[in-house]
Amino acid sequence: MSPSLAPQPLLPSPRSLWQAPVAEVVGARAGHSLSGAWKLLLLGDGSPTRHLQLLTGAPVEVELIAMAPDSGKDPLTPDEVAELSPPLLRRQVWLACGGRTLGWAESWWNQAEAEAHLRDRSRPIWLSLTAGRTELFREVDGLGQVQAAWLERRFEHAGPFWSRHYRFFRQGRELTVIREVFSPELERWLGPATSTSPAALPPTRHDIS
Repeated sequence: MSPSLAPQPLLPSPRSLWQAPVAEVVGARAGHSLSGAWKLLLLGDGSPTRHLQLLTGAPVEVELIAMAPDSGKDPLTPDEVAELSPPLLRRQVWLACGGRTLGWAESWWNQAEAEAHLRDRSRPIWLSLTAGRTELFREVDGLGQVQAAWLERRFEHAGPFWSRHYRFFRQGRELTVIREVFSPELERWLGPATSTSPAALPPTRHDIS
């Protein structure tokens, strides 16, 4: 293993409770039960770290959990990861503002791309990729809810938790796949995520048991 890689083990990806159909997510037709503010956060193509800073008024603190080689073959891995060229690295972080943990994220990279773009492991990915003011395209591909005991402990909230995943492209080429999970603590600024209890939302045809 490269000496630049973090030695901590990767956390297991959280269990997916349900996922919206990809066509509905890409076509901006998913998330009917979401409030407007949460829909913008989860399905908009803006920077989530920028949104967190604007909401809280505090800078985003990135806590690196691990960055390690990954096969991309875990059944909970987004399908889009298969489009990345191996060998792959997976990076996991906590996102906090003002001492509150508001999100968790994991991303998959080609190893050479990771070494080129993630030299400062404590910086948000968006800042690393736009350091040279180069143009990027973000495509949101997934929306759903996930569950994990370790998320509940860190967020200090019961699940399930809203999750999304998306890709960054530069000049038509896929750079990375990123999955984010958000804490219900964000309701402090955004209001309730839905008018219906998340646990009562109906599963889709992509439901994962």
